[in-house]
Amino acid sequence: MILGYISRPSFYIGACVVGWGLTGALTGVTKNFAGIMACRMFIGLPEAAFYPGSMYLLSRWYTRKELALRSAVFYVGLLLSNAFGSWIAAGILGNMEGKLGIAAWRWLFYIEGVVTMFFGLLTTWLLPDFPYNTRWLSPAERHLAQVRLAEDPGEADQDCLDTTILDGFKLAIRDPKLLGLSYINFFPTLTATLGYNTTVTLLMAAPPWVFASICCVINAWNCDQTGERFFHIASWWWAVIVGYIISLATMSTGGRYFSLFLMSSGYCGFVLTLTWASNSAPRPPAKRSAAIGLVNGFGNLRNLCDIPSLCNVKGWGRTFGKQIGVQNIISL
Repeated sequence: MILGYISRPSFYIGACVVGWGLTGALTGVTKNFAGIMACRMFIGLPEAAFYPGSMYLLSRWYTRKELALRSAVFYVGLLLSNAFGSWIAAGILGNMEGKLGIAAWRWLFYIEGVVTMFFGLLTTWLLPDFPYNTRWLSPAERHLAQVRLAEDPGEADQDCLDTTILDGFKLAIRDPKLLGLSYINFFPTLTATLGYNTTVTLLMAAPPWVFASICCVINAWNCDQTGERFFHIASWWWAVIVGYIISLATMSTGGRYFSLFLMSSGYCGFVLTLTWASNSAPRPPAKRSAAIGLVNGFGNLRNLCDIPSLCNVKGWGRTFGKQIGVQNIISL
């Protein structure tokens, strides 16, 4: 919501990325469980602003028929990070233990945190702002970008002078269309149940996310071409349900590994959720920014459902403590 009133989202989003990387790197210096939980708490601040903020910025540049594919290409970065992050983790955990007297899991946070901060600083220079004030566009290009968006719904993509953040929030919560996948955090743990060592487990965690990335782009492209939203979003969740059933019903290694591919495919539908929110509340921008934030925020409440489940599993603390280094870097 704040991003809608900041004229330089490149600085805002760049600062979020730098803060995200800094908190991730500081996780490597923690000494106990409380320290790690504190880092996980604070990393949620820039993380919460980054994804919906980026989606809102995309909605300020692309029309409704262009947004799904662009959003999917952006979100594929997360899916691929789950894949290549596992490979990076396998290399670091397998080869950097004790280097300079530092544990390998700490190196994992240091390296990925520093790389994240580097790209965050680049973002402040490379990322565009809004169509009317992006500094590296010519006046004609800025005008064209604004005209495209105005022609899409038939009105200019801008707020009235007297529209406030609170006004946009009120408009969003009054719209009935807008108020109506936690396994990613434990994906390495699920893969570990197949019975392989840590390195092989991390390597095997990658292919399901590569598969999901490919499906995600194809699904979003077809969504833009057809203009259909419901089946492009909801049908993938049936695949996730089937994946859950298979993982619960069989001890076959092949069958359980196949279920991970079905689980990861659920993000093909999830990535279009904020696209749908943007399309359903296109104007004014203040309402759109509030709608994206609300849908994303309420969607993340499902993570609270994991807490009772973990607390009721015997020995969950010991198990979680052993895997905290790997799980945190995957979720980062």
